[in-house]
Amino acid sequence: MGFENKVVVITGGAQGIGAAAAQAFAERGAAIVIADLDAKLGQTLADELNAAGGRALAVTCDVADTASIEGCVARARAEIGDIDILINCAALHNFTWGQPVLKLGADRWRQLLNVNVVGIVNAVTAVHPSMAAKGGGVIVNMSSINSFVNLSAYGVSKLAVRGLTTAMAAELAPDNIRVVGLAPGMIDTPLVMAELPQVHKDALINNLQLIKRQGTRTDVVNAFLFLCSDEASFITGETLIVGGGHPLRV
Repeated sequence: MGFENKVVVITGGAQGIGAAAAQAFAERGAAIVIADLDAKLGQTLADELNAAGGRALAVTCDVADTASIEGCVARARAEIGDIDILINCAALHNFTWGQPVLKLGADRWRQLLNVNVVGIVNAVTAVHPSMAAKGGGVIVNMSSINSFVNLSAYGVSKLAVRGLTTAMAAELAPDNIRVVGLAPGMIDTPLVMAELPQVHKDALINNLQLIKRQGTRTDVVNAFLFLCSDEASFITGETLIVGGGHPLRV
C-alpha cells in the first residue's frame, strides 16, 4: 500500500492518532500537510518528517473557522500540490466533552458541534473542488465507538460524523471521491492514557473487548492505510470499528 506522489491532509495531525497517521503515510511516500491549531507541535512533526527524507508542511488551522480551513487548503495546494486524501482527525474528545447531553450546556454544545461536525463539513467543502478536478480521492472521517454506545454529548457528535460519512459518500460519488469513517475504541494516545483511570481501562479490555489487549495507534493507522489505498477502492459510505470487538453489531 504505497502512496507515492499522493498529497495527504490531516486535520488534527500534530499529535496522537493524527501524528501517527502522518508518519505512516510519509514513510510510504506521501507528501503530508499537518493542519492543526498547535503550530509548535505541527512544525516539530513536519521538521521530523522532512529530516527523515519526506515532504511535509505544517499549517496552523482551525477547522471550525471556514476562512482558516480554506486558507490551509489553498496553501497546501500552492506549496505541496492538489489533495488526494483528507483525514479528518481534528476533534474535541476529552472528558470535558463526554458529559450527559443535558449537562454540557448550550455554549459548549455549539463549540463541540462546530469542531466535531461542522469542522468536517468545512474541511470537505474546502478540498472538494480540487479533489474532484483531479479525478477523485479519499476522505476519512474519524468517529468513535462512543457513537454506537450513545450516552454522552461527545457520542452524539460522533454519531453525527457517521451520518456525515454516509451522506458525503453519496454526494461525492459522482466525482469519484470515496468517503469512509473510522471508529476507534480505547487507543493508547497520551491524552486518553493520562485521563482514563486504570480501573476503567481494565474493565473495557477485560469485560467488553473480545481481543484482550490495549488498542494502539498502529491498529488505527493500519486501518487508515487500507481504507485510503486502492485495495479498498470498492468501499465507501462505511464506518469501520477498530475496537477489539467492542461494540458488536449485527
